[in-house]
Amino acid sequence: MPYKIDFFDGEVVEWSLIDNGATSERVLDYTPTFYVGVGEGDDESLPDVQRLLEQFPTVARTSFEEWRPGFRHDAEQTLRVDCTDIEEVTRLARWVREWGAPGEYRCFNVDFSREFRYCVEENCSPTPARELTTLSIEGRPHEFDDRELPPLTVGSKQVGRSPDIALPRIEEIVAREDPDVLVVDSARLLAELHDLANRLNYDLQLGRRPGFQQLATASAYASYGRVGHSPARYNVPGRVLLDRSNTFFYRVTNMAGCVDLVRRSRKPLQELSWASIGNVLTAIQIREALSRNVLVPWQAWRPEQFKTMRQLHDADRGGFTFAPNVGVHEDVHELDFSSLYPNIICEYNVSPEKIRCECHADREDVPGLGYCICDDRGYLPDVLQPLVDDRDEIKAGIRETDDPERLADLEGRSEAIKWILVSCFGYQGFSNAKFGRIECHEAINAFAREILLDAKEVLENGGWEVVHGIVDSIWVTARPETEQTALDTLARQISDDAGIRLEREATYDWVAFVPQRNSDAGALTKYFGSLAGEEYKYRGIECRQRSTPPFVADVQKALVETFDEYRSPEAVCDRLRRALDRLQTGDVALEELVIEQRTSKSTEEYAHSTRTVAALERAGDSGRELSPGQKIDYVVVDDSKRSRARVQLASEASRYDADFYSKQLLRAGESVVSPLGWRQKDIEKYLAERTDASLAAYSDS
Repeated sequence: MPYKIDFFDGEVVEWSLIDNGATSERVLDYTPTFYVGVGEGDDESLPDVQRLLEQFPTVARTSFEEWRPGFRHDAEQTLRVDCTDIEEVTRLARWVREWGAPGEYRCFNVDFSREFRYCVEENCSPTPARELTTLSIEGRPHEFDDRELPPLTVGSKQVGRSPDIALPRIEEIVAREDPDVLVVDSARLLAELHDLANRLNYDLQLGRRPGFQQLATASAYASYGRVGHSPARYNVPGRVLLDRSNTFFYRVTNMAGCVDLVRRSRKPLQELSWASIGNVLTAIQIREALSRNVLVPWQAWRPEQFKTMRQLHDADRGGFTFAPNVGVHEDVHELDFSSLYPNIICEYNVSPEKIRCECHADREDVPGLGYCICDDRGYLPDVLQPLVDDRDEIKAGIRETDDPERLADLEGRSEAIKWILVSCFGYQGFSNAKFGRIECHEAINAFAREILLDAKEVLENGGWEVVHGIVDSIWVTARPETEQTALDTLARQISDDAGIRLEREATYDWVAFVPQRNSDAGALTKYFGSLAGEEYKYRGIECRQRSTPPFVADVQKALVETFDEYRSPEAVCDRLRRALDRLQTGDVALEELVIEQRTSKSTEEYAHSTRTVAALERAGDSGRELSPGQKIDYVVVDDSKRSRARVQLASEASRYDADFYSKQLLRAGESVVSPLGWRQKDIEKYLAERTDASLAAYSDS
């Protein structure tokens, strides 16, 4: 079976692994396929579409087949269109959609990625047949000078700075190692190497055959209100190109986790490496849909079913959250429902084609919403149940093994599955999801709210106090002067009632819940604590925020250690003062003060002169234009200004604004002492008094 599929000049090449490398096979008869169905009405007009399409030279053949246009539909006649080239699928489908009246024709199986389409249509698994060999190419991408390269490392070997020496050296190392996977800091690095080689008339070959392709240009995207940047994508023949700057799954798991998802989704490794979580989940769902003779819609069209005003009000809520009890709590236990949302889907049969079915319309199966759910097993539970079961089995293996290599393999696979399970709930409410349905999203939340409230009642009846709860997690401590039922006993009772396992996630020696910045109410996702075994856990506070400079994050962690040792705001402030003194005396390295920000717009689109805008302007001055979603690193040098002189880029920084970073430290310190009732004004007052006292003592001497 091929582990990589290349498309070059209309030719398909399968690359299959053998013991000492890889072998290739040209495929001359592959014809990618899409389907055409009617929107509303009968299918009498499909022959007209067939006659028109057969006039296109890029249509290899057409035929009629019986397929289901959706999970709630029976099979009906559809037009199968085989194309001569993979690039023609979208163009022809767009022509069909625009040829008829709006909604008259619907196209299916259109927007599959190239290698995934090939594997699905040819029924082949791209799971590697043996362990993959890798070779890393490390270096910072930028415009290469024809006379000198930046420092480059290929497989831990420096290749030199002269292009005449470096280019042949890179090619020689790659050919000798013959890796299955090239792991690069940025695929742009290879593009610039090829651009340089072309300027010097050098035929650089990094693949298993000549050639280098750009598959997609760089672009920006928005996800959950956040703008991201997708780098350009490239391809070398016969090798997987794994771009560290453009991979989620390889970054959060490892090669074992990625290969496990390749097996489940049939997305080859290169496509999986740059795919989003939802994209991989969709691939798994597509496989299940096609196995049930269901076509995949090009653009989802799922109008919501009618709801009463009361149902709209009750359904438009998320998971349940208990307001945290601000302060420090001793001997706290955190309990988590195992994969709550996926298990709700499987346990209660929540599936797009089964929710609010016509055959059980008289039932109210979903608590608080009155939705019914069909008794027939849905496709979504069938997609997720193997993932849930396999992860439980993998986690059991993790607990039992002491082999480091096997442990890394299992942890990678477990983490990969976890992210798919995490996304399955939110994807049901995503407007572009191929098979999502908003009623599923609403039902899952309704079950989750009921389960958490029931768990709270059982725990409180057992003598425990709930100090916080978020959707699938609940924190409890023993209620004073009350006899407690053992937590394991209560957890088993709650698990049996819900049909979903409640597990003890962690035991804290103490945990501190942080108040909101301008209120005494608890911040829902900000807390820190000491886990049994002297390990600290931080959530939501500054040291967990990406934009926090390393120095501020490290100081805050040190403040938590002081908090743990003395449980005294004064002791925390004393340690904070030492850090402030270091700042004011210039004793902090500039690299420890770098702020990393993700841009959301181009420079001219910002309405206010922020620090990020100042950094973007400085980058523009140096010829470096950043796209929305890319990150920029800078040091604040004079925050009193509003021009580009306010900051310096990390690469050029020569000084820092001590007063600005002092404010950052005070804010981080407030997060640590606020559970004890102190705010920033209390910190400043204490520090001022200590300074005055120190000066008085100095003058008396």
